[in-house]
Amino acid sequence: MRITDALLGEHAVLHDLFATLRDIAGRGGEIAEIRGAVLVLERLLVAHARVEEELLFPALDPHLGRTGPLMVMRAEHRGIDDLLDAARVESDPTALKATIADLLDLAAGHFAKEERALFPMARRFLDEATLTALGGRWAQRRAVVVDAAGCGG
Repeated sequence: MRITDALLGEHAVLHDLFATLRDIAGRGGEIAEIRGAVLVLERLLVAHARVEEELLFPALDPHLGRTGPLMVMRAEHRGIDDLLDAARVESDPTALKATIADLLDLAAGHFAKEERALFPMARRFLDEATLTALGGRWAQRRAVVVDAAGCGG
């Protein structure tokens, strides 16, 4: 399985979690409930970003450099981290909901850039063997087995 396919799959799961968190915040959920959902989102987003920054981005650095698209991706990861930190400590319900809205907007926009620009660049600059090897490293980190057809086995 190519790393770009694995990361797209993670995006699908995270988009569902974004919708759930928007629903919880939108219906006026209690701060504890909202924070619980943010904690789950944080764990998944941080793990996702770590894989990108430790596996995909270094493979693309020689082709794209540390400026341009990768600089934007890294900066947005830091922005997402900052908003997660703010959500973790915010005690005012209105401010917490605004922080979550900013977080979800930034993360969704970030994913869109990856899907429309970064992942196609990865497929253009990295050969199939490299993408698949990185996908294998992703599978090891996620403790999943991927068969030769790229499916969980």
